[in-house]
Amino acid sequence: MADSSFDIVSKVERQEVDNALNQASRELTTRFDFKNVGASIEWSGDKIEMKANSEDRVNAILDVFQTKLVKRGISLKALDAGEPMLSGKEYKIFATIEEGISQENAKKVAKIIRDEGPKGVKAQVQGEELRVTSKSRDDLQAVQALVKGKDLDFAIQFVNYR
Repeated sequence: MADSSFDIVSKVERQEVDNALNQASRELTTRFDFKNVGASIEWSGDKIEMKANSEDRVNAILDVFQTKLVKRGISLKALDAGEPMLSGKEYKIFATIEEGISQENAKKVAKIIRDEGPKGVKAQVQGEELRVTSKSRDDLQAVQALVKGKDLDFAIQFVNYR
């Protein structure tokens, strides 16, 4: 019987991020506490730029955006938001969406699987993803539960379950 496998990846659906950004932008235009503070949120290249005339308001914009991301099923671990910076007369926060598992993080997860996972399960780093193989599907499900239970500092998904 052939080995079963699945991939551990860290991907974010760009369309869902776009939808969350548009919802946050719409909320900024309708909420009373964002009137006359120059509040805006928009794409700036591959970064998300949030602007307002005070540090409190720009942090509130970030909070609204994070709420919209969670409602759309996107992990906040994928959002890397910087600190508020004063730029001229307004405060700005730049945020990026992290995708892909770094070599270092992939090795960390592989070590967890090797040390704590069932015997006979192999983890192999392939670029920005991690392929986990085993003869037993039950072992693969145990590995998924193990990895989900760990508090990793990046978002993960399981794909290509064969």
